[in-house]
Amino acid sequence: MGMKDVALEKLVRFSKQFIKLRTLGHLWNALKKLHQADIATLMENLSAQERRIIIQIFFDRKMEISRIAEIISEIKPEMAVELLSELGLDQIILLLEELSSDDAASLIPLFNEDLQVEILKKMNREESEVIQEQLSYPEEVAGRIMSTDFLALNESTLAGDAISAIQLASEEVEVPFYLYVIDEEERLKGVVSLKQLILVNPRMTLKEIMNPDIYKVDAFTDQEEVASVVANYNLLAVPVVDESDRLVGVVTVDDVIDIIHDEATEDIYKLAGVTEDYSIDLSVPQSLKKRLPWLFITLFATSFSALMVFLFQGMIKEFLVLAVLMPIIPAIGGVVGNQSVAIMVREIVLGNLDWKRSRRILLKELVVSLGSGLAIGLVAGLISWLLFGKPVIGLVFGMAILFNLFFGALFGSLIPFMLKALKFDPALASGTLVTMLTDMVGIFCFLGLATVFMR
Repeated sequence: MGMKDVALEKLVRFSKQFIKLRTLGHLWNALKKLHQADIATLMENLSAQERRIIIQIFFDRKMEISRIAEIISEIKPEMAVELLSELGLDQIILLLEELSSDDAASLIPLFNEDLQVEILKKMNREESEVIQEQLSYPEEVAGRIMSTDFLALNESTLAGDAISAIQLASEEVEVPFYLYVIDEEERLKGVVSLKQLILVNPRMTLKEIMNPDIYKVDAFTDQEEVASVVANYNLLAVPVVDESDRLVGVVTVDDVIDIIHDEATEDIYKLAGVTEDYSIDLSVPQSLKKRLPWLFITLFATSFSALMVFLFQGMIKEFLVLAVLMPIIPAIGGVVGNQSVAIMVREIVLGNLDWKRSRRILLKELVVSLGSGLAIGLVAGLISWLLFGKPVIGLVFGMAILFNLFFGALFGSLIPFMLKALKFDPALASGTLVTMLTDMVGIFCFLGLATVFMR
């Protein structure tokens, strides 16, 4: 279990104080008792200079290289590379060789090009070749995030010999809970769980006891789809194969958790109209550069609502009460629309959405919006009638809310699905489109109904 916010804040404060007073022995005594993930979290909350001091303490106090590597693997990649770049080349290589191949492959491209070349040249030849092969895959596909540290045995291997092989396997092997079965050409043929392996007759071959119906992904499968396979089938790992069905790696559940976290963060940023590489660590000019394009798009989108008001300006002048109530209509419609967007985008991200399921969600959202519209429209209509003393105002206001809630749910459910079908990112554009349409339709419904019933 990770540190609570209060504990983290206290640790950060003490660490800064120890560094400032140069009482590094006290700091070392505090750090060596912490879990690697907690040390990583602490380091992410310190300055770059303070991080450099801490990692130097680790080397000076002879902390195990494997433990330092684990801490590095838990730190945000950009921050980890910034920290590693301050070390000597031998220390960098020492740490990278301790990391799993997927962690090393995620860090190396972030170094400057000259340092990348030096690192790959001086690393252990076998590890360097494995990492270079992984880097040949596009970003965010299975081949880029897979680990090559897995255990696979030939289908003719006896169960007893397989148990011995597991006992002798390196600690670097990522998946001790699955044993993959391959043929002479290293093609994936099946999988055996450790529980099954222990319970069977040791003279049986892996071919006799393996499960041939195995969930696997191609090396070029998008990482979101990989995460969906692991989540949907409750797997601890999923094997990765090449075009010849040869086993080339595995993606483990811890990597999948990182993918889900990163994709969720990316989609939340997009729904808010912020690019996925936005960060609180960006400078003010960089933040402005990221946000301004979406603010200009929003300005353009909202101008359509202003056009609706302009077209009905005569009506508004004649009945000023419309100007008082009008902002409420698009606001409440936008809320409903974006609720539907959030539901649909979540389904799309999880890979659960097909046309049949989307129709069911659409129907449900429309029924809910009609129920909400009737309830809220009735209450809002009665209140506006009592406030302004005219039943027609209550009628127009209540009906406009009902209509806009219905259209908000309709747009919020359909637009993400349509964007996905058109190969656009539904998280990036749905919110802006739905807000624009609900604002425009809401104002048009309200002023249009007023024109019909109040004149």
